[in-house]
Amino acid sequence: MNSKNNIIIIIFCLCSVIILNNYQKIYSYIKNDTKSIINKNIINIENKSQKISNIIANNNILVKTNKFLLQINPDGGTIEKVQLLDYLDKLNSKKFFTLLRKNSDFIYQIKSGIIQKNNFKKNQFFNKNFKFFSKSYNFNLKKNKNILKIPLFFIKKNILYIKIFSFTKDNYLININYQIYNKSKKPIYLGIFGQIDKSSYTPKKYLDKKQNNISTKIFNNVAVSTENNKFKKYKFSNILKNKVINISVNYGWIAMLQKYFTSAWIIPKLPQKSNIYITKLFNNIISIGFKSANYLILPGEKYNFTSKLWIGPKIQEKMSKIAPFLDLTIDYGFWSFLSKPLFKLLNLLFNLIGNWGFSIIIITLIIRVLTYPLSKQQYIAIAKMNFLQPKIKKIKKTFGHNKEKFTKEIISLYKKENLNPLSGFIPFIIQMPIFLSLYYTLTNSIELRHASFIFWIKDLSSQDPYYILPIIMSITMLIIQKISQSNFNKDSIQEKFTYIIPIIFSLFFLWLPSGLVLYYIINNIITILQQKWIFYKIQNEYYST
Repeated sequence: MNSKNNIIIIIFCLCSVIILNNYQKIYSYIKNDTKSIINKNIINIENKSQKISNIIANNNILVKTNKFLLQINPDGGTIEKVQLLDYLDKLNSKKFFTLLRKNSDFIYQIKSGIIQKNNFKKNQFFNKNFKFFSKSYNFNLKKNKNILKIPLFFIKKNILYIKIFSFTKDNYLININYQIYNKSKKPIYLGIFGQIDKSSYTPKKYLDKKQNNISTKIFNNVAVSTENNKFKKYKFSNILKNKVINISVNYGWIAMLQKYFTSAWIIPKLPQKSNIYITKLFNNIISIGFKSANYLILPGEKYNFTSKLWIGPKIQEKMSKIAPFLDLTIDYGFWSFLSKPLFKLLNLLFNLIGNWGFSIIIITLIIRVLTYPLSKQQYIAIAKMNFLQPKIKKIKKTFGHNKEKFTKEIISLYKKENLNPLSGFIPFIIQMPIFLSLYYTLTNSIELRHASFIFWIKDLSSQDPYYILPIIMSITMLIIQKISQSNFNKDSIQEKFTYIIPIIFSLFFLWLPSGLVLYYIINNIITILQQKWIFYKIQNEYYST
């Protein structure tokens, strides 16, 4: 047994000596062989890239998640078409809403890629030169998965570029990552850019019939946010007139706006400043974008760039978490400080009730309860003016020939009755901001797009198709007018105005969102009830004294 053990030990020692003596040779061989394998793969990728790019020149990469139907052009990795699966093109339509498209008469697309620095004086975009290929041209986010990654490959002059699109379940945010491997013998300088191109004019066939060109022009803007200016809008009309706008930034975002939807690049915070640009391209195409500085990548090194892109609806809660002030793309105008809390309350009510129409009714009741002290003051003033009409007529009959004496007697009467005629207008003026802020809330919130109420009201964000609500509103206004002027001795002109004002308002409200008209109807009904009650109390007090 001992002799056998000795033989095994001797053999082990001999093998160890042989391995140690040949270690450098073996390691050198493995290292060289690995290099040759990588180089072979690079050559294969380059050849494959050239062959496939010729075959699929006209084919896009198709992507489907639970939020998107998306098409990516392998030439540059440009996003050329996006359909949103949670939103219909039009009410009762079977087609999904198309946000991005590239057609002969209209372009709305998103580009991104690499900037190469040929010299230290200017940057050159060469996105079109990137003929990417992918392992597949049809990608689906499976139900049991949360993330879908789509890697695109391109190699030229021993430099491997990998562009990875990452989609997340239940999210409109797309992460785009660039991995650059410099296998060449020379240092390179590279950066990234992100760009959004959109035609300044949208043909009518791409619009909802209920959305006219006037509203399209109002909402079609470009927005920019930087560390120095949290939100600034640029109108299409001004961009078409002006030259290139350049802004140097550390971070921020750029967005292409329309009424309910937006596309936005979130500019990454990099070691050096990036540049935002806004310009006009051929055929009056508006182009906004950002480009980073160029960074040195030495031979044998790898470099990563990351950027984020939002494509989809303007959802306050989600957008505010992605980038500072991105939720400002929801255009509530000057009254945003009131519109935002109103929407939060409206959204809270919807989550409890499940119907936006009834939520509007309840929020109207809440507003009227909170503003009742002001309303009461207004109605008391109107009621007193009503019941003082006989006394005013008597003063006019007695002192009508003497204006100075007449004015003095009227002021004396108002003081005696503790009445300020302006008190009837002040509450109305104070309540106007609430009305305007609610108007912006109802017209600009994506949540109310195609939101039904009851019966014939299928979309609270658009006008009543049968004009029933505006007619009901005009009737309620007429009742208010009658109550307010019940004791006035109206001449024929005043009598006409009693009817003309409701008609004018009803014509104005014909084209306003039905949700807003619903608010006004409920508001008027409450006004009628409050006026009746206050007038009754004032009448009893007046006749009792």
